[in-house]
Amino acid sequence: MTVPAPPFDRLDPHELAQALGLVEEIEQYLAGLPVPAPALPSAPPPGPYGSVRQPWNHGEPLPRRSLLDRLASRPARPVEVTVAGHLRLTSRYLAEAGWTQGALWDARGRVCLLGAQTAVLAHGYGTAYTVRRARAQVMEVLHATGRPVPSPDVWNDRPGRRQAEVHALLERARARAHLLGI
Repeated sequence: MTVPAPPFDRLDPHELAQALGLVEEIEQYLAGLPVPAPALPSAPPPGPYGSVRQPWNHGEPLPRRSLLDRLASRPARPVEVTVAGHLRLTSRYLAEAGWTQGALWDARGRVCLLGAQTAVLAHGYGTAYTVRRARAQVMEVLHATGRPVPSPDVWNDRPGRRQAEVHALLERARARAHLLGI
């Protein structure tokens, strides 16, 4: 005795997939896939009115003057940052202020590579030692990529240089410093 096949033309799509065994096959396939890694939080999702522009030092603590600093009328102690953190902040500052060549900064407030590093230091992030080590990482990347120059400033001021190239250089130096643990 044979069972009559259900009339497929009268079934809705879900019942049709169920009758053909497609649902079980798809569930088995999905169960065999690796579990996706959770997404890393990068920035808060945009609100209903769009995204909010973050300042260049977003996520870093602000330098705070202690009671002793105020009594001695001196600036706050610098916020400790790694060499990789300094390079990241330098790139972010450069993106916010704008980039220029041939001067530390211009009348519009744009800065060169050294000007951005100086501004990050002046805002209280890192020490002069951190800046020197960061510049050494930039020089290492320049020499490793076949661009031997006497300083990053000479590289920055070369005619035809673009801001995107400066950010790419800073990112490579940041990644190198991060790998070195500095």
